[in-house]
Amino acid sequence: MTQNPFGEGGFDMNALMQQAQQMQEQLQQAQARLTDARVEGTVAGGAVTVTVSGVGELVGVEIKTGQLDLGDMIVAAYRDAKAQADALATEALGPMAGGGLGQLPGASPGGGGPLGF
Repeated sequence: MTQNPFGEGGFDMNALMQQAQQMQEQLQQAQARLTDARVEGTVAGGAVTVTVSGVGELVGVEIKTGQLDLGDMIVAAYRDAKAQADALATEALGPMAGGGLGQLPGASPGGGGPLGF
């Protein structure tokens, strides 16, 4: 993004297209990193631990036996991990997505879109 499409000689459509292509490649690379990233959420001193990808996909659950209210703990652990995944996604994609994941195609502010946000 070093060239100004409105610089010398007026509007340069080729420079603008190159910038757009670079941004798209950066976004794809960031999304691939997020898909491979893993974050954990835990509750009740480690009684329940869930692992989610950087895009919020639940990929693992660990439960230590002998604990009560496991359903509530799983939900709370998932929310903890999902919040960390959302923060990771905001960090990785925020600058390229205008700071808001809701601007990505298929992403919804409440999560659960086709991209898993």
